[in-house]
Amino acid sequence: ESRRVSCMQDDALRRGKSIDEIKEGDSLTVTECISERELLIYLGLTNDSNPLYVQTAFAQSMGYKAPVVPPVMLSGILTSSISKLLPGPGSEIVNVATNFIEPVYHEETITFTFEVIKVDLMKEVIMISVEGTNENGNRILDSVIMVRPPRRFNHQQLENNLEKEVEKNE
Repeated sequence: ESRRVSCMQDDALRRGKSIDEIKEGDSLTVTECISERELLIYLGLTNDSNPLYVQTAFAQSMGYKAPVVPPVMLSGILTSSISKLLPGPGSEIVNVATNFIEPVYHEETITFTFEVIKVDLMKEVIMISVEGTNENGNRILDSVIMVRPPRRFNHQQLENNLEKEVEKNE
C-alpha cells in the first residue's frame, strides 16, 4: 500500500515546463504504432461498432485497402504526448484543430512531430503545430493545439495535500 502511495506522490510531483521555460521552436518527435489489441480495447470502451474500423471487406467496399484506425485514437496520441512530454504534466489543452489527411491502417507506424510555434505570455498559452507522417513519409494529419502550460507550484504544499489525501483514504 505505501509503495503505491509513494508512486502516486512521485507522479503528482512531476510537472511539465511552465510558460517561461518554453521557447518557440521547442520540438518533440513521437513514434507510435496502434496495435490490433489497442484498437479493440478502444472500440470496446467506446462501444463504437463502425465496421470501417474492423471489417476488411467493408473497408475495401468503401475504397480503403483495409480497416482504418479511428481518428480519435490519433487525437489521443497527440493529447497524451502533450500531457506527458511537451509541455508535460499539468498541461491543459484549450483548443484543437486537426485535419486528417490520409487514413491510418492497423499496425502502421506513425511519426508525430510537435513544434511550439507561438508563446503568448499575456494569455498564458502556447500554440503547438503537429505533423503526422506514416512509414512511407506521407502526411496523415496536421494539427494546431493551444495549450495552457502548467503553472509553477509549491512542492511542499503539494506534498502536504497528498499526505492529507492518503490519511483520509486509509
